[in-house]
Amino acid sequence: MVYNDPMAEKTTRPQRKSRLRRRLVLYGGILLLVLAAAAAGLVFLSRDEAQTRVARDIFLILLALEFMVVGAALTVLVVQLARLILLVEMELRPMLENANDTLDALRGTTMFLSETLVEPVMKLQSSLAGIQRVMEVLGMFRKPFKG
Repeated sequence: MVYNDPMAEKTTRPQRKSRLRRRLVLYGGILLLVLAAAAAGLVFLSRDEAQTRVARDIFLILLALEFMVVGAALTVLVVQLARLILLVEMELRPMLENANDTLDALRGTTMFLSETLVEPVMKLQSSLAGIQRVMEVLGMFRKPFKG
């Protein structure tokens, strides 16, 4: 897809609206089915007390099973989190320490280069500029006219 293409924008907007409309209709239909099933369940359960007790017991059993599944999922999550923490401790920390050591070595190299190369060159340049200025003042050396 080409970005900043006005023709591409015109063709995708109706498609997006169509997809959005289809999703809204689908979700609305699902909501209506759930509400209809709930209403039918209430009518069914209000007729017979014994059936209501059986449905309640089945619901409680399903709820207990769901809690067991959620508990198992949480246990797996805690184990995975512990493994992730161990991975960070054992794998990433040494890598970060190596990167820190490398940065320290780079800092030392730049300090060495600054002290042994840059500072002497700057001192030489300033001395030469001073000598040049003295020569200009004495009239021995003149800058060419730039104009």
